[in-house]
Amino acid sequence: MRNNPYENFLKFMHKAASIMGLEPNEYLALEYPERELKVYIPLKMDDGRINVFEGYRVQHSTLRGPGKGGIRYHQNVEINDIRALAAMMTFKCAIVNIPYGGAKGGLTVNPRELSMGELERLTRKYTTAIMPFIGPEKDIPAPDVGSNSQVMDWIMDTYSANKGYPVYGVVTGKDIDVGGSLGRNEATGRGVTIIAIRTLQTLNQDIKGKRVAIQGMGNVGSITANFLHQSGAKIIAVSDVSGGIYSEKGIDIPDVLNYLDKGRNLLEGYKGDFVRITNSELLECDCDILIPAALENQITEKNADKIKAGIIIEAANGPTSEEADAILNSKNVLVVPDILANAGGVVVSYLEWVQNLQGLLWDEDEVNDRLRKIMSKAFDEVYQNAMEYKCNMRNGAYALALKRLLAAAQKRGVHA
Repeated sequence: MRNNPYENFLKFMHKAASIMGLEPNEYLALEYPERELKVYIPLKMDDGRINVFEGYRVQHSTLRGPGKGGIRYHQNVEINDIRALAAMMTFKCAIVNIPYGGAKGGLTVNPRELSMGELERLTRKYTTAIMPFIGPEKDIPAPDVGSNSQVMDWIMDTYSANKGYPVYGVVTGKDIDVGGSLGRNEATGRGVTIIAIRTLQTLNQDIKGKRVAIQGMGNVGSITANFLHQSGAKIIAVSDVSGGIYSEKGIDIPDVLNYLDKGRNLLEGYKGDFVRITNSELLECDCDILIPAALENQITEKNADKIKAGIIIEAANGPTSEEADAILNSKNVLVVPDILANAGGVVVSYLEWVQNLQGLLWDEDEVNDRLRKIMSKAFDEVYQNAMEYKCNMRNGAYALALKRLLAAAQKRGVHA
């Protein structure tokens, strides 16, 4: 039985609250989502069969603004995953100080097993089912694992058709042709890269020549690999669901990306000068920087003591359990937590939303410059917070978010 990711989130929040000296009454409301929706979606498949899919939308907090969070399409999605991801979005948005709360959605489905027509019909039916929950001033979905800009385009179109007019701001991560923002597709990976370089600068180190291992070569992992490669890092290991590849000399990242871009290729079919490894072996390989960019619960008490990297940049959501975090801390491994490291996506989602609401279109340099400033400032504030409380970066990040969330709660008060 896998760890409950929501309980993992609560442990991290409680630890930060304890370090801050908070009373339980001050943060009790944040232990519970504001609302949850569960839907069952019957879908006619291409062969005439009827399948029923389970879906969710959870809004954890709207203290600081409308809910914001992706929609995950994955066969292992269940309610505690979505609760945890929604809560992490609340804290993530507070850390980068943008006016959003936290939300998340998901469908229990393997999108690789659906035809394009089935995927579109499922997305449109799911959109209709969650329509009372979402909207540009209530809750704004975005892509997540298993979904992409095409899925967001379908959601926007379905929502707009029901409203009777175009509502571009209902989702972010759309294609440019239908109200998307330049730079959004690369935003999370670019943000991870900004944070990795900022981390090294803080330690008076350079990215050039650093040996990097990246677990996960989806959107975030592949873009991070590309940007770090361009920055002079040596990517020695990468992996996806089919397994990984390792080369102490460094992997030809442009060639790998070119291969993966052709259809739905996986690394198991890639050929070159390297050694094949498992995802577990990648996590434990000898490297300077480890970037988990796949799914949650990858670093646990079972393998944390075998981690050789001195720095971990969490590109995935919830990749490290609370027990593993304590082990890594005892080994003086610097862990830059997910709620800071992978916040680039929600930052540019916010910029896309602002452009939609105001009828603007910024060029890519302006978007990237805003992203760089916001992410760099957030890193510095988390680092300073960690120094203030004499704690690690994760506790410093959660403490910073709690400060901002509790300030909003105090100003708003509690409804009688």
